[in-house]
Amino acid sequence: MGSKYAKWLGGALGWAFGGPIGGLVGFSLGYLLQNATLEVGPTRDPSGGHTHQGDFAISLLVLAAEVMRADDRVLKSELNYIKRFLVAQFGEDKSVELLRVLKDLLQRDIDLAPVCRQIVGFMNHAQRLQLVHFLVGVANADGELHKKEWEVVSRIARLLMISEKDLLSLEAMYEVDTDRYYRILEIEPNANAQEIKAAYRKMAKKYHPDKLGDVGEDVKKAAEEKFRQVQQAYEKLNK
Repeated sequence: MGSKYAKWLGGALGWAFGGPIGGLVGFSLGYLLQNATLEVGPTRDPSGGHTHQGDFAISLLVLAAEVMRADDRVLKSELNYIKRFLVAQFGEDKSVELLRVLKDLLQRDIDLAPVCRQIVGFMNHAQRLQLVHFLVGVANADGELHKKEWEVVSRIARLLMISEKDLLSLEAMYEVDTDRYYRILEIEPNANAQEIKAAYRKMAKKYHPDKLGDVGEDVKKAAEEKFRQVQQAYEKLNK
């Protein structure tokens, strides 16, 4: 059955079909396979421990569901944020079906610890950073970062072995105050020119899009935007 899921997602689902994540989404995806009216194109077998765009997207749906319901309400702005990502990754028709998976996840009890352990086992640090970046975007989708949502994002980041400095850097990319440039580069406001340059080189290396692998074009575009914000922060502080 695993190959059928991968086929429906364009050959892009591998390790996420098994383990805790597979247990959460398996029923929903099975229902879609039975009822989908989509044409299925060429496929490939899921390979080893490599993270493909389907693995990334399904992992995002599971974690986003927990963030979205943290403040006891699911907003249209949050659903639209997720939908834009899915449309860019899989097209309009498949995104509609995958949103049904998300709506099913919103009704489920999700144990974050084993889910995050599975993700850490298969995703590299750059991929996990991008995953958390999307979750911060979900939490900010309505223009306001609620305390309960931030608590869930922070917990997920810790479980995904993302440092607090990295998390605050990602949060700063959604803010507009001047000090955000320091937080993006993970330095103090009294940093000198040499420290700013060293921080830029470190962050540029950490956030380089080439480290993401085969996770889909929209994920890479988001990473490129994050990379541009690091460059912008350096340019602003360098002046």
